[in-house]
Amino acid sequence: MNSEADVRPDRERVGEVVALTPAAHLFQSFSDPSRLVILQHLQLGEHRVVDLTQHLGLSQSTVSKHLASLKDAGLVTSRPEGRASVYSLRHSQELLELFAAAERLLALTGDIVTLCPVHGTGVVATAD
Repeated sequence: MNSEADVRPDRERVGEVVALTPAAHLFQSFSDPSRLVILQHLQLGEHRVVDLTQHLGLSQSTVSKHLASLKDAGLVTSRPEGRASVYSLRHSQELLELFAAAERLLALTGDIVTLCPVHGTGVVATAD
């Protein structure tokens, strides 16, 4: 049986969940392979939605939704260029560091991938 010291007040547990919510949102940003591909391309420089749409083979609205999600997470920024928006990474060095750590962790699990096309250490797995 649990002692009174082992039972935390609900308020404390809720506080922990609230405190971790921004981290959960950040990790959700990485949960879709299309968003990871977008982040990979933005590592190479700025891109317009139309460029990403052509590369990914996705609709403009789908790419825009992915970019909005990444922007909400604070990972990308945009600037107007004529009638288009040009997207770029907000924290490229930190993202490269996170991707490098993820590559190392994935390699330990047997799932070697390259998240950084410029500085990556893994091998991109392709589906044939």
